[in-house]
Amino acid sequence: MAAGSVPMVTTTPLPSPCALCGHCDAVRVAAALMCAWCGWRYGDSPDPDLPRPVIEVVYYIRYDRRVKIGTSRRPRQRLASIRHEELLAFEQGGRAVEQARHRQFADIREGGEWFTLTPQLERHIGGLRTVADPWQLYARWVSASLQN
Repeated sequence: MAAGSVPMVTTTPLPSPCALCGHCDAVRVAAALMCAWCGWRYGDSPDPDLPRPVIEVVYYIRYDRRVKIGTSRRPRQRLASIRHEELLAFEQGGRAVEQARHRQFADIREGGEWFTLTPQLERHIGGLRTVADPWQLYARWVSASLQN
């Protein structure tokens, strides 16, 4: 492989949807078949008697040229209740991380938790986007939490 090139990851269909997230693509890691979306090992079942882990996130949502930086322990419910055009990113963390971001971007605050979408804020959000879909990152955090 050439220096600096990224290895090609080949996905294959799971025999049935992932027990954790419901997606159907897999990758092979050593001898295990893993969900390509969340990283859950195929064949393992989440313990139905245990509560789902609580993953606190700082979310970045866009409406026009404004970004709301907020936090939630239940992001699906929270984002469903806020008018927005696009979920830009998630960052793992709770109120302390949210407050740090509010201080970091205080000079572009428009009011409350809304900020002007400047190149500086765009770069910060871009750095959080390790996968194309923020929900995939959230699914991976849930999967990792259940595996520990």
